[in-house]
Amino acid sequence: MQYSYITPEAIDSFIHQALKEDVGDGDHTSLASIPKGVQGRAQLILKDSGVLAGMDVAKRIFECVDPALQLTINMRDGDRFEPGQIALTVSGSVHSILTAERLVLNTMQRMSGIASYTNQLQSLIAHTQAKVLDTRKTTPNFRMLEKWAVKIGGGVNHRYGLFDMILLKDNHVDFAGGIKQALQHSKKYIQETGKDLKIEIETRNLKEVQEALEEGGAFRIMLDNMSPAQMKEAVLLINHKTETEASGGINENTIVAVAESGVDYISIGSLSHSYKSKDMSLKAF
Repeated sequence: MQYSYITPEAIDSFIHQALKEDVGDGDHTSLASIPKGVQGRAQLILKDSGVLAGMDVAKRIFECVDPALQLTINMRDGDRFEPGQIALTVSGSVHSILTAERLVLNTMQRMSGIASYTNQLQSLIAHTQAKVLDTRKTTPNFRMLEKWAVKIGGGVNHRYGLFDMILLKDNHVDFAGGIKQALQHSKKYIQETGKDLKIEIETRNLKEVQEALEEGGAFRIMLDNMSPAQMKEAVLLINHKTETEASGGINENTIVAVAESGVDYISIGSLSHSYKSKDMSLKAF
């Protein structure tokens, strides 16, 4: 796999839990209505436009449900698609096809929605150096696939969870007693534990930006809920001493002005909580 958080074990664990939730002790509708052993085929029809994501996961879902199923793959993750295109066809046991159907669609519709929205936002700021970042505002137990979709759409993954970076946000700063105290405690923690962790700190105004620079230790300074004009001032103040990240309710209407302030990254929670799933269906033929 091309991303460190995506492993065969993690994908299979997701599929196992999702099938357990959906299938339980059996797909009784299919078992009751269709005789055992009936063979058939179906095609995954794309009914929307956007950037495709979830093909690799879909292939593995079919394999886990029934290794005997035969797949013809017509498209790949990252491909642009239009209504009417056929992403794949599957043939074999009808019971197996129907068991896999909903999980394949749920996964691909959501991942394609995220990839498409990410691509849309990144395209808007292609004339700048800024890159779109995801956040931890993800669906529980679906984070791996949501972050994967962001990458497919051309975005950049932020930290995966609480364990792989120290990200000092406003509550951490306030509970610690201020910017400098939060950074001091964090640097001491890294020294004492020997953990290989980068520190990012959220700032809310130019005074906090200056305090973060004076204390040092952060590889990135987040500029939270600042206006584009304030961000531009902050970027000039930071002057490449650290990376910069804009944050706070940024969307397709505001992202260009934010990117043009000169920030390196723009984190957008809506990538994984306010996207629109793409319409597709699996139909017998």
